[in-house]
Amino acid sequence: MVRPATPLVSPLLALALSFVATGAVAADRKDPMADWKARMTDLDTRIKAAQSEAEQHGLQAQADQLLQACAQARGCDIAQLLPIYREASTARRGNPNDDNDSDDDGPDEMIDVAGEKTPAQATADKLLDERNRHFMDMVKMNPAVQAGIRRWLTDMRPSLMNSYENFQYLKSSMLPAFQSRGLSEALLFGIIAKESNGKVHVGSRVGAVGPLQFMPATGRRFGLGNDGSGFDTRYDPRMSAEAAAEYFSERYAELNNNIEMSLAAYNGGEGRALRVYQSTGGRSFWDADVYSQFPAETRDYVPMVIAAAWLYLHPREYGVRFPRVSDRPAQIKLEKPTTFNEMTICMGNARGTDGYLRALRNMNPRYSPDTWLAAGTVLNGTTAMSRAYSWNCTSGRRAELAHELTVANASSAIVRIGPLEPAQASAASAQIGESGLDATAQDPAARVQPVAAKPAPPRPVAKAEPKKEKPKKVKMYRVARGDTLGRIADKHDCELKTLAKANGLRAPGYIVKPGSSIRLEGCGD
Repeated sequence: MVRPATPLVSPLLALALSFVATGAVAADRKDPMADWKARMTDLDTRIKAAQSEAEQHGLQAQADQLLQACAQARGCDIAQLLPIYREASTARRGNPNDDNDSDDDGPDEMIDVAGEKTPAQATADKLLDERNRHFMDMVKMNPAVQAGIRRWLTDMRPSLMNSYENFQYLKSSMLPAFQSRGLSEALLFGIIAKESNGKVHVGSRVGAVGPLQFMPATGRRFGLGNDGSGFDTRYDPRMSAEAAAEYFSERYAELNNNIEMSLAAYNGGEGRALRVYQSTGGRSFWDADVYSQFPAETRDYVPMVIAAAWLYLHPREYGVRFPRVSDRPAQIKLEKPTTFNEMTICMGNARGTDGYLRALRNMNPRYSPDTWLAAGTVLNGTTAMSRAYSWNCTSGRRAELAHELTVANASSAIVRIGPLEPAQASAASAQIGESGLDATAQDPAARVQPVAAKPAPPRPVAKAEPKKEKPKKVKMYRVARGDTLGRIADKHDCELKTLAKANGLRAPGYIVKPGSSIRLEGCGD
């Protein structure tokens, strides 16, 4: 059963109330915004005088909170604070370690606020609470995990970066479920990275969907499925995290807190995992007798999840610089009808990120990118997204451009002036051939008058024989020791199902033998 989230008092609302209470004694002032502007001006002065980047970030965070508090406080006109806020944000020093800082200016620089929980050390001490320490103590660093780390850092590095960025936006809704059961934040990230790359709306060929890829039957067992409105709650980040946390709690209890075996159960089936565990006397997943009883997909899945989790905790040790993402939750109240596509265009993107479309969809999974949302609709977002919307999407040239691009219809580019008579068509063709310009389309009065004589019947044209395309040569690949079909598909940019069909391999094992050759059907290279 999915437990409802515990309601919390918004810290921003508390901040807003404190400002209102402070200014209540001065209600008879001529300018009711004087106290708000004084506070923002004070922060502006302190940001400009800051002696370190850390101090600037701390003060900037206070300015962000003050702006958000104003947005939630009755009677506070945020438009009066924005000029001061902009000046304070522009004054922030660039990060000397960021190669792109010198190229940024204007609103995009202000939108890019570093998340307070971004791993900053070789070992991210902020993340190493008891849950993550337990995770590191329990998992075994072996060549299989090292090979997984190698894959995440080479051809799968873009997937790792995208997974991290997406996870930052999902974390506020998903992490509480894991933390309440003593489960590791890094473990949650590793599962999300491997299952969906943090994309809420993905689905697999076998019917698993959502950020944590629940199958229909397993989802129903943990309270996920159609909620009566047509929405499948397996796509809901909070509810799917609740279900996954409960699932792992059950597996830990059954499998003596064995992380690898619990992951094997998540991927390869809990019945199989329990049967193997009991029949082998509770041996390690890496024991040959245990390892060999799981399908190739599961043998690949377990070390890849652990490798992603390990990199999440030790980024700089491996030369990883995750994108800076503001992950502080906030709500966005739409001031006019819009779509996620339009918002994505006008909001722009923070440095080192791919824009806000995925974040908007992940945090508001019930809406499609092209669904028109009414003014007054409240969306989930972050403080950076809220500022980007207020700054660029409510008015101004960028908002206008975004709307023009959103409503543009490609078919309206085709202009129909009217039918041409045969003689006119010949004259028009001649003019186009000579000058590249159809003068009759420019000036209707210049059109040639139709000729009275009957046009000559068209000559029969012999049909040209269609050219026979040479069959495309399909590349072959010799299977190496340790290869799996999934690994080969990743390496050669193949569609797994097409690759399996072309080589007569059946699910779920897709077993390939070292030394055999397979056809790289449906592959990118």
